[in-house]
Amino acid sequence: MPELPEVETIKRELTARLLGRRFSSVEVRDEKILQGISPADFRRRLIGQRIDEIGRRGKYLLFQLSGSETLVIHLRMTGALLLNPEEQERFTRIVFSFDDRTRLVFTDVRRFGVVYLVRDRLDVVGELGVEPLAAEFTPSVLAGLLKGRRAPIKAVLLDQTVIAGIGNMYADEALFLAGIHPMTPAGKLNPAQVRALHGAIRRVLARAIDSGGASVSTYRRPSGEIGMAHFDFKVAHCGGKKCPRCRAEIRRVKVRNRSSYYCPKCQPLGRRTT
Repeated sequence: MPELPEVETIKRELTARLLGRRFSSVEVRDEKILQGISPADFRRRLIGQRIDEIGRRGKYLLFQLSGSETLVIHLRMTGALLLNPEEQERFTRIVFSFDDRTRLVFTDVRRFGVVYLVRDRLDVVGELGVEPLAAEFTPSVLAGLLKGRRAPIKAVLLDQTVIAGIGNMYADEALFLAGIHPMTPAGKLNPAQVRALHGAIRRVLARAIDSGGASVSTYRRPSGEIGMAHFDFKVAHCGGKKCPRCRAEIRRVKVRNRSSYYCPKCQPLGRRTT
Protein backbone atom coordinates (compact mmCIF):
# COMPACT_ATOMS: atom_id res chain seq x y z
CA MET A 1 0.00 0.00 0.00
CA PRO A 2 1.36 3.45 -0.83
CA GLU A 3 2.12 5.17 2.48
CA LEU A 4 3.12 8.74 3.28
CA PRO A 5 6.50 8.70 1.45
CA GLU A 6 4.98 7.21 -1.69
CA VAL A 7 2.04 9.63 -1.74
CA GLU A 8 4.35 12.58 -1.02
CA THR A 9 6.56 11.49 -3.92
CA ILE A 10 3.53 11.30 -6.21
CA LYS A 11 2.36 14.72 -5.03
CA ARG A 12 5.69 16.36 -5.77
CA GLU A 13 6.06 14.81 -9.20
CA LEU A 14 2.49 15.62 -10.23
CA THR A 15 2.86 19.19 -8.99
CA ALA A 16 5.79 19.69 -11.35
CA ARG A 17 3.74 18.48 -14.32
CA LEU A 18 0.09 19.34 -13.66
CA LEU A 19 -0.04 22.58 -11.67
CA GLY A 20 -2.03 25.13 -13.67
CA ARG A 21 -3.28 22.57 -16.19
CA ARG A 22 -6.99 22.26 -17.04
CA PHE A 23 -8.93 19.03 -17.44
CA SER A 24 -9.88 18.61 -21.12
CA SER A 25 -11.52 15.20 -20.84
CA VAL A 26 -12.19 12.49 -18.26
CA GLU A 27 -12.74 8.82 -19.14
CA VAL A 28 -14.20 6.72 -16.34
CA ARG A 29 -13.69 3.04 -17.12
CA ASP A 30 -14.70 1.73 -13.70
CA GLU A 31 -17.38 3.68 -11.87
CA LYS A 32 -16.88 1.59 -8.70
CA ILE A 33 -13.90 3.77 -7.90
CA LEU A 34 -16.04 6.94 -7.69
CA GLN A 35 -17.50 7.78 -4.29
CA GLY A 36 -20.88 9.49 -4.10
CA ILE A 37 -20.92 10.78 -7.66
CA SER A 38 -21.96 9.42 -11.05
CA PRO A 39 -19.47 9.22 -13.93
CA ALA A 40 -21.47 11.78 -15.91
CA ASP A 41 -21.54 14.30 -13.06
CA PHE A 42 -17.87 13.62 -12.31
CA ARG A 43 -16.90 14.47 -15.89
CA ARG A 44 -19.18 17.51 -16.04
CA ARG A 45 -17.77 19.02 -12.84
CA LEU A 46 -14.12 18.32 -13.69
CA ILE A 47 -13.78 19.29 -17.35
CA GLY A 48 -12.53 22.87 -17.68
CA GLN A 49 -11.32 23.06 -14.09
CA ARG A 50 -7.75 24.20 -13.44
CA ILE A 51 -5.50 22.52 -10.87
CA ASP A 52 -4.42 25.32 -8.54
CA GLU A 53 -2.67 23.20 -5.91
CA ILE A 54 -1.77 19.58 -5.21
CA GLY A 55 -1.52 18.64 -1.56
CA ARG A 56 -1.35 15.59 0.64
CA ARG A 57 -3.11 14.69 3.88
CA GLY A 58 -1.96 11.39 5.32
CA LYS A 59 -2.21 8.93 2.43
CA TYR A 60 -4.69 11.08 0.47
CA LEU A 61 -3.86 13.25 -2.56
CA LEU A 62 -5.74 16.55 -2.71
CA PHE A 63 -6.15 18.40 -6.01
CA GLN A 64 -7.49 21.89 -5.28
CA LEU A 65 -9.47 23.07 -8.30
CA SER A 66 -10.20 26.56 -9.59
CA GLY A 67 -13.92 26.11 -8.98
CA SER A 68 -13.34 25.63 -5.22
CA GLU A 69 -13.88 21.88 -5.30
CA THR A 70 -11.27 19.29 -4.34
CA LEU A 71 -10.47 16.10 -6.20
CA VAL A 72 -9.41 13.59 -3.53
CA ILE A 73 -7.65 10.34 -4.43
CA HIS A 74 -6.70 7.46 -2.13
CA LEU A 75 -4.68 4.76 -3.86
CA ARG A 76 -5.33 2.14 -1.16
CA MET A 77 -3.44 -1.13 -1.73
CA THR A 78 -2.56 -1.29 -5.42
CA GLY A 79 -3.47 2.05 -6.99
CA ALA A 80 -1.02 4.05 -9.11
CA LEU A 81 -1.09 7.36 -10.96
CA LEU A 82 0.96 7.32 -14.16
CA LEU A 83 1.83 10.21 -16.46
CA ASN A 84 1.63 9.44 -20.17
CA PRO A 85 2.30 5.70 -19.92
CA GLU A 86 3.81 4.40 -23.14
CA GLU A 87 1.83 1.17 -23.11
CA GLN A 88 -1.84 0.45 -22.50
CA GLU A 89 -2.36 -0.26 -18.80
CA ARG A 90 -4.42 -3.40 -18.25
CA PHE A 91 -6.01 -2.20 -15.02
CA THR A 92 -6.82 1.38 -16.00
CA ARG A 93 -9.78 2.76 -14.03
CA ILE A 94 -9.79 6.47 -14.96
CA VAL A 95 -7.95 8.51 -17.61
CA PHE A 96 -7.59 12.25 -16.98
CA SER A 97 -6.54 14.34 -19.99
CA PHE A 98 -5.31 17.94 -19.82
CA ASP A 99 -5.10 20.98 -22.05
CA ASP A 100 -1.43 20.34 -22.89
CA ARG A 101 -2.23 16.74 -23.98
CA THR A 102 -0.77 15.27 -20.80
CA ARG A 103 -2.62 12.15 -19.62
CA LEU A 104 -2.84 10.99 -16.01
CA VAL A 105 -3.88 7.34 -15.78
CA PHE A 106 -5.25 5.85 -12.56
CA THR A 107 -4.55 2.11 -12.52
CA ASP A 108 -5.58 -0.27 -9.78
CA VAL A 109 -5.17 -4.03 -9.88
CA ARG A 110 -7.47 -4.83 -6.96
CA ARG A 111 -9.97 -1.97 -7.39
CA PHE A 112 -9.67 -0.77 -3.78
CA GLY A 113 -8.70 2.81 -4.67
CA VAL A 114 -11.26 5.57 -4.25
CA VAL A 115 -11.88 8.98 -5.83
CA TYR A 116 -13.98 11.82 -4.42
CA LEU A 117 -14.98 15.21 -5.80
CA VAL A 118 -16.09 17.36 -2.89
CA ARG A 119 -16.69 20.96 -1.96
CA ASP A 120 -15.24 20.48 1.52
CA ARG A 121 -12.17 18.25 1.76
CA LEU A 122 -12.79 17.80 5.48
CA ASP A 123 -15.72 15.57 4.54
CA VAL A 124 -13.06 13.04 3.52
CA VAL A 125 -9.93 13.82 5.56
CA GLY A 126 -11.35 15.65 8.55
CA GLU A 127 -10.80 12.82 11.03
CA LEU A 128 -7.14 12.20 10.23
CA GLY A 129 -4.58 12.69 12.97
CA VAL A 130 -1.46 14.82 13.13
CA GLU A 131 0.99 14.88 10.22
CA PRO A 132 4.23 13.25 11.41
CA LEU A 133 6.49 15.57 9.40
CA ALA A 134 4.69 18.76 10.45
CA ALA A 135 6.28 21.21 12.88
CA GLU A 136 3.49 20.66 15.38
CA PHE A 137 4.36 16.97 15.69
CA THR A 138 6.73 17.18 18.66
CA PRO A 139 7.86 14.59 21.22
CA SER A 140 5.44 16.10 23.73
CA VAL A 141 2.57 15.83 21.26
CA LEU A 142 3.47 12.20 20.60
CA ALA A 143 3.62 11.53 24.34
CA GLY A 144 0.13 12.97 24.71
CA LEU A 145 -1.21 10.82 21.89
CA LEU A 146 0.20 7.66 23.47
CA LYS A 147 -0.69 8.40 27.09
CA GLY A 148 -3.00 5.83 28.64
CA ARG A 149 -3.24 3.64 25.54
CA ARG A 150 -3.09 -0.09 26.18
CA ALA A 151 -2.96 -1.09 22.52
CA PRO A 152 0.39 -2.26 21.08
CA ILE A 153 2.48 0.63 19.84
CA LYS A 154 2.49 -0.84 16.34
CA ALA A 155 -1.32 -0.75 16.23
CA VAL A 156 -1.41 2.85 17.45
CA LEU A 157 1.08 3.95 14.79
CA LEU A 158 -1.21 2.48 12.15
CA ASP A 159 -4.29 4.28 13.49
CA GLN A 160 -4.79 7.10 10.98
CA THR A 161 -6.88 9.11 13.44
CA VAL A 162 -3.84 9.33 15.72
CA ILE A 163 -1.00 9.92 13.25
CA ALA A 164 -1.77 10.30 9.54
CA GLY A 165 0.23 8.54 6.87
CA ILE A 166 2.27 5.88 8.66
CA GLY A 167 1.63 2.40 7.31
CA ASN A 168 2.87 -1.07 8.05
CA MET A 169 6.37 -0.99 6.63
CA TYR A 170 7.41 2.43 7.93
CA ALA A 171 6.02 1.65 11.38
CA ASP A 172 8.25 -1.44 11.45
CA GLU A 173 11.27 0.59 10.36
CA ALA A 174 10.66 3.36 12.91
CA LEU A 175 10.19 0.88 15.77
CA PHE A 176 13.43 -0.88 14.82
CA LEU A 177 15.35 2.39 14.71
CA ALA A 178 13.94 3.34 18.12
CA GLY A 179 14.62 -0.13 19.59
CA ILE A 180 10.98 -0.71 20.58
CA HIS A 181 9.14 -4.04 20.29
CA PRO A 182 5.94 -3.70 18.21
CA MET A 183 3.85 -5.36 20.95
CA THR A 184 4.88 -2.86 23.65
CA PRO A 185 1.76 -1.16 25.09
CA ALA A 186 1.79 2.39 23.71
CA GLY A 187 1.07 4.00 27.05
CA LYS A 188 4.01 2.21 28.69
CA LEU A 189 6.70 3.97 26.68
CA ASN A 190 8.88 6.14 28.90
CA PRO A 191 9.99 9.68 27.91
CA ALA A 192 13.27 8.49 26.42
CA GLN A 193 11.48 5.90 24.28
CA VAL A 194 8.94 8.48 23.12
CA ARG A 195 11.74 10.84 22.07
CA ALA A 196 13.52 8.01 20.28
CA LEU A 197 10.35 6.97 18.47
CA HIS A 198 9.52 10.54 17.48
CA GLY A 199 12.94 11.01 15.92
CA ALA A 200 12.82 7.60 14.27
CA ILE A 201 9.45 8.28 12.63
CA ARG A 202 10.64 11.53 11.12
CA ARG A 203 13.99 10.14 9.96
CA VAL A 204 12.49 7.03 8.40
CA LEU A 205 9.80 8.96 6.52
CA ALA A 206 12.14 11.71 5.33
CA ARG A 207 14.71 9.20 4.11
CA ALA A 208 12.03 7.26 2.22
CA ILE A 209 10.76 10.42 0.52
CA ASP A 210 14.31 11.22 -0.58
CA SER A 211 14.42 7.74 -2.16
CA GLY A 212 11.12 8.18 -4.02
CA GLY A 213 9.18 5.76 -1.83
CA ALA A 214 9.35 1.96 -1.66
CA SER A 215 8.33 -0.38 -4.49
CA VAL A 216 7.74 -3.57 -2.53
CA SER A 217 4.58 -4.44 -4.45
CA THR A 218 2.78 -2.54 -7.24
CA TYR A 219 3.89 1.01 -6.37
CA ARG A 220 5.30 3.07 -9.22
CA ARG A 221 6.10 6.75 -9.41
CA PRO A 222 4.13 8.83 -11.96
CA SER A 223 7.07 8.48 -14.34
CA GLY A 224 6.66 4.70 -14.21
CA GLU A 225 9.94 4.29 -12.35
CA ILE A 226 10.13 2.40 -9.09
CA GLY A 227 10.98 3.90 -5.72
CA MET A 228 14.23 2.87 -4.04
CA ALA A 229 13.43 3.16 -0.33
CA HIS A 230 12.90 -0.57 0.17
CA PHE A 231 16.56 -1.23 -0.56
CA ASP A 232 17.31 0.52 2.73
CA PHE A 233 14.80 -1.43 4.83
CA LYS A 234 16.29 -2.99 7.95
CA VAL A 235 13.36 -5.17 9.08
CA ALA A 236 10.23 -4.45 7.01
CA HIS A 237 9.51 -7.40 4.70
CA CYS A 238 12.80 -8.95 5.87
CA GLY A 239 11.53 -11.97 7.81
CA GLY A 240 14.17 -14.68 8.10
CA LYS A 241 17.03 -12.38 7.12
CA LYS A 242 19.79 -11.24 9.46
CA CYS A 243 19.49 -8.04 11.46
CA PRO A 244 21.97 -5.53 9.99
CA ARG A 245 22.84 -4.37 13.50
CA CYS A 246 23.27 -7.58 15.55
CA ARG A 247 22.89 -10.41 12.98
CA ALA A 248 19.98 -12.02 14.85
CA GLU A 249 17.21 -13.40 12.65
CA ILE A 250 14.40 -10.96 11.84
CA ARG A 251 11.08 -12.34 13.10
CA ARG A 252 7.47 -11.81 12.14
CA VAL A 253 4.62 -11.36 14.60
CA LYS A 254 0.94 -10.57 14.06
CA VAL A 255 -0.20 -7.30 15.64
CA ARG A 256 -3.95 -6.80 15.27
CA ASN A 257 -3.86 -9.10 12.22
CA ARG A 258 -1.05 -7.13 10.57
CA SER A 259 2.34 -8.73 9.96
CA SER A 260 5.10 -6.94 11.86
CA TYR A 261 8.80 -7.51 11.45
CA TYR A 262 11.30 -6.89 14.23
CA CYS A 263 14.65 -7.95 15.67
CA PRO A 264 14.19 -9.91 18.92
CA LYS A 265 17.60 -8.80 20.18
CA CYS A 266 17.50 -5.12 19.27
CA GLN A 267 13.79 -4.79 20.15
CA PRO A 268 13.21 -7.01 23.20
CA LEU A 269 9.71 -6.87 24.67
CA GLY A 270 9.71 -5.08 28.00
CA ARG A 271 12.98 -3.20 27.57
CA ARG A 272 12.96 0.18 29.26
CA THR A 273 15.21 2.84 27.74
CA THR A 274 16.49 5.37 30.27
